[in-house]
Amino acid sequence: MKISVENETKLIKEILEAYDVKPNEATIVAEVITDGDIKGFSTHGLGRFPQYIKSINAGTIKTEGDYEIEKESAASAVINGNHKFGHYVTVKAMDLAIKKASETGVGIIGIHDSNHYGIAGYYSDLASLQDMIGIVISNTEPAMAPFGGKKALLGTNPITISIPTDDIHNYICVDMATSITARGKLLEAKRKNEEIPEGLALDKDGNPTTDPEAGLEGSILPFGGFKGYALAFMFELLAGPLVGAEFGENVHGTATPDEMCTKGDLLIAIDPEFFAGSMQFKFYVDQFVREIREENGVIPGDREIQNIDKYQREGVPVDPALHEQLTEIASEKGLDIESYFEE
Repeated sequence: MKISVENETKLIKEILEAYDVKPNEATIVAEVITDGDIKGFSTHGLGRFPQYIKSINAGTIKTEGDYEIEKESAASAVINGNHKFGHYVTVKAMDLAIKKASETGVGIIGIHDSNHYGIAGYYSDLASLQDMIGIVISNTEPAMAPFGGKKALLGTNPITISIPTDDIHNYICVDMATSITARGKLLEAKRKNEEIPEGLALDKDGNPTTDPEAGLEGSILPFGGFKGYALAFMFELLAGPLVGAEFGENVHGTATPDEMCTKGDLLIAIDPEFFAGSMQFKFYVDQFVREIREENGVIPGDREIQNIDKYQREGVPVDPALHEQLTEIASEKGLDIESYFEE
């Protein structure tokens, strides 16, 4: 079963508005979720959508009220998300970071009390589309044990960096967890009743496992051994205590919809015009990309471009378990969504 890119966006928006999400916020959420799917991040696309509905029903995602700016300077701000949709809050935060960067060269925004926001690269891309460098760092509820330990104390703690370019054929972005795989991959495997590959996770006793549920109860391994763990450690602090959010075992709500989300985010926008100059920077970026391609090298972002082309042509696959979940969610509000899907 498949759904077209256009229909996915419409479906999400229709369901969210039926759950009393404001139209402008529903539009943002729908665009971010669809962006995740077409770039190949299915774990942060439509497959994650049922979690958000559970959060609305549990009151851990608020459909009323709005975010607020608690502190602000010329180049920085701290935002209280007031438990609104993470997608909406993070878009508004990056917009503010871009505005500040255009005035001072750098905009740095911290967020606390927001929610899971889907694909991190969507937000860093907002900066690169404005000829700026975008960086997003977040922490998540514990999923990874410290190097040498058994108990999960760190999140998968992603980082994304998007770089502007003048070449329309180039899209430059790295969007990755500091764990060897995203927690969403285990959640997806559990939903599909599939095993995970060896070398991704440990059970609660510290033994290797291919059972996604055992991995979720235990810990996911860091990428690159100690180096991945060290980055996760640093991001835990930058996206946690620095921005007024929780850290370690006190981070909740990124994978447990019945708990208030206590994770944090750190967004950075950098305007190259205040440094070497925007035109010069992008000229050398594109030169470096050409040199890489001449050696048959790949660029961070190439896979996403291939996926975008594929899913825009073929539609986004929807597995039977996910289709059933979406149907149940829609039926609770009297919606018939079958016309959105195709075999």
